[in-house]
Amino acid sequence: QVQFVETGGGLVQPGGSLRLSCAASGSPFSAYSMRWYRQAPGKQRELVAAVSKDGSTFYADVVKGRFTISRDNAQNTVYLQMNSLKPEDTAGYYCNGYNVYGTQLASWGQGTQVTVSS
Repeated sequence: QVQFVETGGGLVQPGGSLRLSCAASGSPFSAYSMRWYRQAPGKQRELVAAVSKDGSTFYADVVKGRFTISRDNAQNTVYLQMNSLKPEDTAGYYCNGYNVYGTQLASWGQGTQVTVSS
């Protein structure tokens, strides 16, 4: 059974940076694509960034140029480097894996909270 554990969130001032990590277990990590989502209170979960198994990336327009997704298959981990953070980036951040058919591989985990505030 595949599981993902998100870490790295915290409180940061506007303009600051954080790096989130998502550690995978239970399945060959290199075989699937990975996505980071976020959900703010009262809002729907939204896709932030994705990386395919071959390293191709996708970013939501609202984070393009500020966030970078990367993966380390040897460590079974995907990262989200977040720079130039804004208060509107405040949310719980969640990761998940997807197979070639786009099927989500695991239930949502606890996520990691990012709060951007002065």
